[in-house]
Amino acid sequence: MTISSIDAAPPDHAPARATDAPAISAVSVSKRYGSVTALDRLTLDIRRGEVFGLLGPNGSGKTTFMRLLAGYLLPSAGRLTVAGLDTVRDSLAVRRRIGYVPESAPLYRQMRVGEFLAFMARLRGLPERMVANAVERVVDQLALGAVVDKPTRALSRGYRQRAALAQALIHDPDILILDEPTNGLDPRQIIEMRQLIRSFAGRHTVLMSSHILSEVEKTSDRVAVLLNGRLLGVRAMADTPDLEGWFLSLT
Repeated sequence: MTISSIDAAPPDHAPARATDAPAISAVSVSKRYGSVTALDRLTLDIRRGEVFGLLGPNGSGKTTFMRLLAGYLLPSAGRLTVAGLDTVRDSLAVRRRIGYVPESAPLYRQMRVGEFLAFMARLRGLPERMVANAVERVVDQLALGAVVDKPTRALSRGYRQRAALAQALIHDPDILILDEPTNGLDPRQIIEMRQLIRSFAGRHTVLMSSHILSEVEKTSDRVAVLLNGRLLGVRAMADTPDLEGWFLSLT
């Protein structure tokens, strides 16, 4: 299973384009569940067009931050914005700008891949005249042509992940949020997913999480380390020749 459009090696980790307005901005954002603090006063800016990695062990707050961005959760304190829009006050407008793939990507098992993508396009508010072209675009982009008429329940793990990513891209969002996108993939699928994510840089802002150092190192322009809901540091990969050493120095 290969993707013809990404056979070439991924681009070097070039700095993201400078911009006055970040794609994502968190200012003292916290999320509490009773006495448990899942995210603690996070302040962070993510630039337009970059691939930004969230690195940390399970339970560090990565998924909580992504769910806050996607509108699944409300912050307990602080302000979180996407393209200058408040995720609470402007929730619907924010969701139109985001494509989200959770770690366990849900698919409608009774639908064929093409039907599922068309359904998601309509759910995202695409006009009917644009649905077929949008499906064709993401099927080509994610190399899903061989399975477009198969039910999603019959897909391999690799194809399920591609179908989940395709639904996140169906409305051509500004921002992609990918929670552990290589989890459960075999080595070849991991390499292809890395290359695919790198190919999104520039056209989309990509926020991805991982607890695997090598995945963040080979994919991201910049990386943030989270632990116990707190931000420990942010570094550009171009300035971090030893990610493992930096990570261990923080944790």
